[in-house]
Amino acid sequence: MRIMDATRTRAAQEARRRLAVQKVNGGWTQAAVADFLGVHPVTVNKWVRAHRAAGDGGLAGKPHPGRTPFLTPDQQRRVLGWLADKPTAHGFRTDLWTARRVAELIRRRFGVAYHPHSLREWLANRGHSPQKPAKRARERDPVAVDRWLAEEWPAILKKGAPTGRTSS
Repeated sequence: MRIMDATRTRAAQEARRRLAVQKVNGGWTQAAVADFLGVHPVTVNKWVRAHRAAGDGGLAGKPHPGRTPFLTPDQQRRVLGWLADKPTAHGFRTDLWTARRVAELIRRRFGVAYHPHSLREWLANRGHSPQKPAKRARERDPVAVDRWLAEEWPAILKKGAPTGRTSS
């Protein structure tokens, strides 16, 4: 019989370690306890040694908070606030926010270096998706386009679809 890890909470893991030590102290072999709990025998051995060295405190769950954030919560709010502005307001040439630009602005303002790839993930986790510029030819003449749409396009629509065969 194997006990599956239905929950991975710190309390559940601690209870599992206590159960292992209880079974070993009750006469079970470490290999039998390991098989029962679905862990490696070396793991059970570590739990038993920790209990012998520090008592119940040796089996207690330990917090793993992870790496401290590079930016404080206030700085994070300020960065997200920048995204409401146009990039040109922050000294960039075009109105397109990119992860590289946000990383550059963070470096300039806070002295914190972010790689654009990790910053892109950070932004996506906060609901900001990458932007893509509208692809337009540099030679495009908006006045000529407007005139064509107003004058020639309606005439094309009035003609309708060709009737009969259009190719041989």
